[in-house]
Amino acid sequence: MKKYILIFTAVCMAAASCNGFLEQPNPNKIESEYYFTDEASLEIYTNGFIRSYASTIDDLFGGDKYSDTHSWDGQAAYFMDNYRAEDATNWTTSNWSSLRSINYYLDNMRKASASEEILNHYEGVGRFFRAMFYISKLQTFGAVPFYSTSIDATDTEALYKGRDSRELVAAKILEDLNYACTYCLDDAKYRNRASYIHKYVALALKARYCLFEGTMRKYHTNDPSTGKPWTVDESELYLKECVAACEELMNSGVYSLADNPAGRKTQYREMFTHDDGCGAYMNEFIWARDYDIAMGVTYAINNYMVNSQHANYAFTRQFINTYLMEDGTPFTSKYADYNSVPFAEECTGRDYRLAQTIRTPGFTRDGGTTFWAPDVTYSKTGYQPIKWLGDNSSMDANTSAIATDAPIMRYAEVLLNYAEAKAELGQMTEDVWNKTIKPLRERAGVKSIYPEKADPYMVEYFQNRVTDKFILEVRRERGVELAMEGLRYNDVIRWKQGELFARPWIGIYIPSVDTPLDLNGDTQPETLVTSKATVSKYKILYIDGASEPGHKLSEGTKGNILPATALERKWHDYKYVKPVPAIAITENPNLSQNPGW
Repeated sequence: MKKYILIFTAVCMAAASCNGFLEQPNPNKIESEYYFTDEASLEIYTNGFIRSYASTIDDLFGGDKYSDTHSWDGQAAYFMDNYRAEDATNWTTSNWSSLRSINYYLDNMRKASASEEILNHYEGVGRFFRAMFYISKLQTFGAVPFYSTSIDATDTEALYKGRDSRELVAAKILEDLNYACTYCLDDAKYRNRASYIHKYVALALKARYCLFEGTMRKYHTNDPSTGKPWTVDESELYLKECVAACEELMNSGVYSLADNPAGRKTQYREMFTHDDGCGAYMNEFIWARDYDIAMGVTYAINNYMVNSQHANYAFTRQFINTYLMEDGTPFTSKYADYNSVPFAEECTGRDYRLAQTIRTPGFTRDGGTTFWAPDVTYSKTGYQPIKWLGDNSSMDANTSAIATDAPIMRYAEVLLNYAEAKAELGQMTEDVWNKTIKPLRERAGVKSIYPEKADPYMVEYFQNRVTDKFILEVRRERGVELAMEGLRYNDVIRWKQGELFARPWIGIYIPSVDTPLDLNGDTQPETLVTSKATVSKYKILYIDGASEPGHKLSEGTKGNILPATALERKWHDYKYVKPVPAIAITENPNLSQNPGW
């Protein structure tokens, strides 16, 4: 709880500084001389960065809704070509002023009275957050102006300079992360506070970033910011940096997978619904956002997961098909027509994570007293998420009283980053597999099988562009393990698989229209798919223009649910980066626009 007191203090002091800014002729001088005094002041200041930059829980569970794994009604604008440079955001004065806060801190923090070791640590923390800031900018816009110091308001040359090359910005990010990985301390006093920055948080971010950048360079022939070939092929450099960061973290022995063999049918989901995840899963959570009801630090996740006003999160059948059987074989190799397997059957004998990620027959809440079927009025494909959903249904209508801790970086991701980087470098071995993919699958009740050939379904899923059996299996495992943790959109971007965003959504198989279905496994039908406007006791998905135009079945009166067919999504390769906002170019003509926008 102490960290929240510190964060609150930082916010209060920031407010006082704002008042001082209005009253003092040189507020920067006053802040640097009287604020940066000792280690405590550095801790308070950097805790403010945690509040600003650490992913919130809605960033995590909601991030994948823009990706290939989900159907989501809110995807329409960007993927239906209703998005222009005039609509772009994240380039406002307030957005860039957060960078100035970081650079101002880095320019002045060494005025504090502390040992060189402590000062180096807190410089590493500052540079960690600058890296985070620029990673977000790089992945959104590509090339952006890079600033390593705070800019005076009168320095118009610096304020109105053009974009630095994407490659330069990428290199500067790596410099900052390398510094943080070298000098941030790993003492228990930092690690025991789940939201604090320490050496291993820096290593985890470096691994995540370098995997992105390495695969981005490998799969994209051209720099999306210029439309021209990269100046230098650095894909291998970044992939090797990812491997090095992962190996240092893995070899430290500090973290491990949380795994209780007796609880494998429930333990995966418990990581995301446990009231004290930061305490219970300290061995797996490398960096987390700590929530607390007593402190009033809460959110409304249940409401987001069941209320249709939030645009209806649902998984697609194409993604659900990637979950393996318990014996380690692909679900899609078990059936000739795997998309036509009825819901109850397709959920049987699968990877334990499936039933801990979506509502499957037998899913209960409220202490096991109530069966909960997929609600097709909310999740139109029938694959309704539960990964972050609390079991107490009385909280479903509450907008601010859930306090489950949110892992931002988990050890599982480090293992997956390592496995993917090694596979991309052509260095996957059985030893690497046994350290990474095998324990993840065994934790999920799946027999680990070292692949002998590429799974045809996974080859097809990734548009026949990747045939390497190891890369495909790592991608399968990454998708399943990290579902709804906010990483999938960037995965699709870096793999140059943007067409997946526009692929038609497919849902569960409906044997017959107008026939009530039992989807929760209690033998009592509760769901109806119909084209007739009606009022009944069932949860109803209307198709063929009845009340909700756009929903269909693939074979007319039976087949897979095809939700929101009226939302014809499109993909163009210029969308691998967002446009620089038009208003920013108007205000600073030195900025250039990304090709295609």
